[in-house]
Amino acid sequence: MSNISKSVSTLEETRTGLCDEFVSVTGSDSAVAQCYLAENDWEMERALNSFFEADMEAVFTVEDSPKKDISPPKVKRQKLDKPQGKMDCIDLTTEEPACSSSSAKSTNSSKSVEPKAKVKTPGSEEQDGGKLSLISWNVDGLDTVNLGERARGLCSYLALYTPDVVFLQELIEPYVQYLKKRAVSYTIIEGGEVGYFTGLMLKKSRVKLLNSDIISYPTTQMMRNLLVAQVTFRDQELCVMTSHFESCKGQAEERMKQLSVVLKRMREAPTNVTVLFGGDTNLRDAEVTKVGGLPGGVCDVWEQLGKQEHCRYTWDTKANSNKSVPYVSRCRFDRVYLRPAKEGPGSRMTPDHMALVGLEKLDCGRYTSDHWGIYCSFIL
Repeated sequence: MSNISKSVSTLEETRTGLCDEFVSVTGSDSAVAQCYLAENDWEMERALNSFFEADMEAVFTVEDSPKKDISPPKVKRQKLDKPQGKMDCIDLTTEEPACSSSSAKSTNSSKSVEPKAKVKTPGSEEQDGGKLSLISWNVDGLDTVNLGERARGLCSYLALYTPDVVFLQELIEPYVQYLKKRAVSYTIIEGGEVGYFTGLMLKKSRVKLLNSDIISYPTTQMMRNLLVAQVTFRDQELCVMTSHFESCKGQAEERMKQLSVVLKRMREAPTNVTVLFGGDTNLRDAEVTKVGGLPGGVCDVWEQLGKQEHCRYTWDTKANSNKSVPYVSRCRFDRVYLRPAKEGPGSRMTPDHMALVGLEKLDCGRYTSDHWGIYCSFIL
């Protein structure tokens, strides 16, 4: 065989291998693989980026329009054992944060930006094996403006912080499908199927799902519920819960009823189980006081860590410009509660660190959400 023939044969083998790799990553077929690779000079990374950019646009078919205040239809019970198909094909935990270098600082005029969270770096998972980390975030999926880039922003924060547990609120189905495609290192549990709903994400390598359930709030007018999962982390049993309490000032009574449901479930959990709750509670401190405060053994993580001012306000129209409102509103709507186990290793779980995330603007000029997210870590 001549040198030219050998060269051609080697090139064909190389490109066939690239096509096979592209197919295995994307779940597409060889014709699609060849098309994207050829258009990108057979550079795998460029081809994959091009494919997922185009596919992301197809996933987010909702029209870019201002957020509307809608009440979703009644939530159907989610089939929790629904398998993930070929759409789950790339792990985003290698991406860099999707924020603009020219706008990496918060617009908070008080300049009281939070210290950087204790971000896990490659190789640090074993070192921090005794710590559990979580992110709780209302991602404002009902606001469809720049939704695709904002979803990429969330995934970039997941890549940066690699939390063990993620609590999400105001998800919509296209957002969930995007997460399933990009964050395949997580098990995703949905709190509904239609309208907007909550979700849980569990790091597969660290957290094992035992079972999950959706608890309805009997008198909700906004189809809100409590999403609960029983999991194990380092051979310890945990109960993790998230919810989106009733919104608006006038819904205080219903919100307090929902808080009472959560606190009762935390209080009555088995003594060997540690319980973590996080979500957009829409609570005012006076409402917590009216229900009798937090029961013994349950702590508000922000309060437990000294009520640090830099992570007090999770809803802050003074700093966050995603919502154009003619007033300044600064509230601690998003909260995290902990009830350590009463016996066993889990009884020694304590809050270690808290910070707000999402303070950097994305390239589109908007933030990942109109809420800041909460990052917490716990020592076992």
